[in-house]
Amino acid sequence: MSSADVQAPPAAGSFFSRTNGEPVAESKAEAVSAFDAVMPESARGKERFIPVTRFALLDRLTSPTAWPAGQAKEARRFFRYLDHWRRQQYNAQLNVLEETYEPFSPDSDLLMTRAFTPEERDVMQARVVDGMQRILQQANYVHIDHKDVAQVLTRDSAYGLDLHVDLNVFDEVLLFYRGASSKRDLRRRWQKFYLREQFDVPIFQRLFVLFKLKPFDKHVREVMQAQNLSRRDAEKQVKRARDGVPPQMKETCIYMKLFKNIPRSDLEMVFPNTRVRFRFYDKLRLGATASGGLGLGLFGAAGKIALLATNPIAALGAMVGLGGIAFRQSVNFMNQKQRYMVVMAQNLYFHAMADNRGVMLKLAARAAEEDIKEEMLLYAVLTKENARRQDIPDIDAAIEQYLAASFGVSVDFDITDALERLTADGLVIEQPDGRFLTMPPKAAAQHIDQKWDLFLDELPDPISAEGMEFGGGEPPLSPPTA
Repeated sequence: MSSADVQAPPAAGSFFSRTNGEPVAESKAEAVSAFDAVMPESARGKERFIPVTRFALLDRLTSPTAWPAGQAKEARRFFRYLDHWRRQQYNAQLNVLEETYEPFSPDSDLLMTRAFTPEERDVMQARVVDGMQRILQQANYVHIDHKDVAQVLTRDSAYGLDLHVDLNVFDEVLLFYRGASSKRDLRRRWQKFYLREQFDVPIFQRLFVLFKLKPFDKHVREVMQAQNLSRRDAEKQVKRARDGVPPQMKETCIYMKLFKNIPRSDLEMVFPNTRVRFRFYDKLRLGATASGGLGLGLFGAAGKIALLATNPIAALGAMVGLGGIAFRQSVNFMNQKQRYMVVMAQNLYFHAMADNRGVMLKLAARAAEEDIKEEMLLYAVLTKENARRQDIPDIDAAIEQYLAASFGVSVDFDITDALERLTADGLVIEQPDGRFLTMPPKAAAQHIDQKWDLFLDELPDPISAEGMEFGGGEPPLSPPTA
């Protein structure tokens, strides 16, 4: 592509600064912990996620008043081309990732015709995890660090549950979120005489979790080394730790889950080995009830039990009654725990969005949409301005100001990533002096059209680097040797 295909538009007032008539100023929030469940919304850093649909952004950016005569229609056509082009780029990457994930999928109903060595599976597992991290970052999700996970797992539940999860049983754990906000809910507390009151629940609007169960032998070796135990004792400890893991969960599978509106203090709910424990109030209430009932029952039955030699029938009836009281108290304990499990299951049911392969498809589509929105915003500036490399911070701040003025959203715009993609596709050229030359909308649409024509011609033939083909059914125990 020659420089004749691009244009350097004449200097003019900033397109975005004209929305409210105020000068553009660079404004970046200081980096703060984005995972603090107590910190107020105003104190947390802005996220890169743009909470506006690409359709609304397309309509707003292609308004006839925002472009010179006749160019608004051409800009709309180019943005639609760019939308389909970017999604196709993600589809091509997703095909490779799906092929790598297939041996780890717990939902696959396809015939396996390829066997993999343990070393090959380790390489493929790392590739799946890395691929999902890239997609999540492009979808403007935020990674939750392991030390933050350990911190939040000790906090009180928003649903009044005391939850516990052992992360040591997992070989891989990956947590990402998007949209840290709050929602209003109702609760009753004894301090308020059990009257209903509203309160704010800090939530993650979207939460992604990836986990893989640690192989049993590997877990045993780790426990032996960490605690200096014999293999027999280590196996017993590992078995106790894995009691809460569902029996259908396999060591060879990678599980992915996507949730919505999860309370930040209830991350334990999204793991398969969550255990519900009694709160102090429940222990006190049930303990007082049990001790009172058994105490009174024992006091009333003591005299009759003493008559065991002279009146065995009365003594036997007293012992049966005492046993009934003990059984009723134990049933109360079990019923309370069952109620906890029902509360957790009901709340988790309405939070679930997708599983495993469905998560990959949904996140890849979201990542493509985030890229498209960022590119449309940046292109709308570069095609109208005499912009240079040193103007990047001002352009970034101008786009953020535009989003705040037009849609009322506060965003940390990812201008560097968007500029790299537009440059890689040849839509923007950076001159040696740092000046950006941008294709006009009509030429840009034609350029994308040409790239579509070349895409299928240059489509590489996928070649699996790992595995060995076999006849189907059960894979061979080991690959053949030469």
